[in-house]
Amino acid sequence: MRRVCVFCASAVGARPDYARDAEALGRAIARRGLGLVYGGGAVGLMGVVSRAVLAAGGDVTGIIPHGLVKREAGNGELKDLRIVASMHERKAMMAEMSDGFLVLPGGFGTLEEVVEALTWLQLGIHSKPVVFIDTLGFWQKQMAMFDHMVAEGLLKPEMRPMARIAANPEAALDALSTFTPPAVPRWLLPGEG
Repeated sequence: MRRVCVFCASAVGARPDYARDAEALGRAIARRGLGLVYGGGAVGLMGVVSRAVLAAGGDVTGIIPHGLVKREAGNGELKDLRIVASMHERKAMMAEMSDGFLVLPGGFGTLEEVVEALTWLQLGIHSKPVVFIDTLGFWQKQMAMFDHMVAEGLLKPEMRPMARIAANPEAALDALSTFTPPAVPRWLLPGEG
């Protein structure tokens, strides 16, 4: 594990605990000698986690579509801010550069990014761990939805453990290192999905 991708909100949310965990995650990433790959924004939880990594002396790579540079205020503090053409290119580059995925609280964009990472894991496009950081129980209803998908026969039971959950940033980082990818056939090659 050299670099972790963090999916999170471009807002700080209604509770200070979200920013607290984003900052703690950033410090822990740097302390463990890992690099951060993220969406490149300077605002919201994205900005909090990236600034925390930088303040702790860690390496940060931001990847942001040109159309969002102004909206998400592309993080000008970064030595490595990559501006790409589209959201699809952003996600593909984030996945390619990372050895695992951590998920802080977020909205539609965060959910879309993590579900795609889980889908790629299910299809054998990558074999990288995905861990949700459950600040204040934020992801409990999403975990219940995954369980509901299994109960309804729409998600194979052996695929459900791919969506891991941890109570805090340190536990999430620990969970990355204990991940064993599911034995799945490779349905698609990178770029085919």
